[in-house]
Amino acid sequence: MSERRRIHREGVGIECVVSASIDDTERPLVVCAHGFPDTAHTWRHLTPALESAGYRVVAPFLRGYAPSDVPADGCVQTGASSLDMIAVHEEFGGDERAVLVGHDWGASIVYGAAVHTPERWAKVVGLAVPPGGAMGAALLTNADQLKKSWYMFFFQHPLADAVVPAGDLAFIDMIWRDWSPGYDAADDLSGVKDALRDP
Repeated sequence: MSERRRIHREGVGIECVVSASIDDTERPLVVCAHGFPDTAHTWRHLTPALESAGYRVVAPFLRGYAPSDVPADGCVQTGASSLDMIAVHEEFGGDERAVLVGHDWGASIVYGAAVHTPERWAKVVGLAVPPGGAMGAALLTNADQLKKSWYMFFFQHPLADAVVPAGDLAFIDMIWRDWSPGYDAADDLSGVKDALRDP
């Protein structure tokens, strides 16, 4: 999964990594939304299995993650990215057989796209983050989940603007170490830092 294509939605360029079979519309489309801090490259391990199973895959860099654009109006909320997933579906000739896959923040994004246009999607797969109501309940009733989700609250604080970029994004290294102990994330982190380094 190394070819790239760029689409545009309302003046925002969205860079997409696509599988070799992306133009074969006989195959159902799979749209994969990455989480934070991550990039479209996270899907490089899943794509060959999906291709072997008869799908074609597109994984966009979410708006605000280089090389996709940062919108001039600063709109990078979940809803805007959900609409981007619908635009990806349209651009790549998806039909009602299409599948949405989202990890972490990407899970919330694909839930939004599915609710907005349910007729476009045969299946929706959310990884690591349940739909909104379940996530809210977990944060209120499960101290372990609250501890695991601390970063979501941290990023709402202005201090994050100073802490995250310090030391060549050492904060991002720390998060990956915490979430994936023992995993050599060097290839992933290089891409993640490139996507986040230039605000």
